Amino acid sequence: MLDFPIDSLMDQAACLAWLEKHLHPQGLKCPRCGATERRVAKQGGHFPAFRCKACDCYHTVLTDTAFQKTRQTPSTLVLMIRGLTKGESTSRLSRELSITRKQMSTIRQRLQANLFACLPENVMEGEAAFEADELYQNAGEKKQEARRPRCRPAAPARQQGQRAGHL
Repeated sequence: MLDFPIDSLMDQAACLAWLEKHLHPQGLKCPRCGATERRVAKQGGHFPAFRCKACDCYHTVLTDTAFQKTRQTPSTLVLMIRGLTKGESTSRLSRELSITRKQMSTIRQRLQANLFACLPENVMEGEAAFEADELYQNAGEKKQEARRPRCRPAAPARQQGQRAGHL
C-alpha cells in the first residue's frame, strides 16, 4: 500500500479559513468575554494568535475546540476531519498524515466526545409525529431446507470408517 503525504500539497491558508468557518460558525469570538473585535498578537506559526480588544485574552482558531493543544498544520487537521468522517482507521490516518497512532487516537476520542456531547437529549419529545415501518427479521431456525442446485445431487454423508484418521 502506498502512503501519500497529501497534506503537503494542500493550501494552508484555505484550510485555515475552512477550519475557522466550521469550528466557529458564528464567527471567531473571544473565549472569555465573547467580543468579536481582536488584534493580531502573533503571526508566526501555523495558526495566527489574537488578543481580544476588550479583555486582552490570547486565543487562536483552535481555542476551546477538540484540537486545542495540537500542533498540527491546518491541512493536517482538515484531512483528519475528512478521514474520521469517512470512517478511516486510526492507523491508516496516522500513516498518511505522518503522526503517531497514539496522537491520532487521542484526537479521534476528543472529536467523538464532542460529538456525543452535542447530541440532542430529547429527540422524540414534543408534538411532532413519528412514523416507523415494520420490519421483522428472524435469523433463527429455518422452516424449510435449503434448496440444492439441480445440476448435481448432494454428496452422501460419509461413514466414520471411510476417512483417514489423523494423529
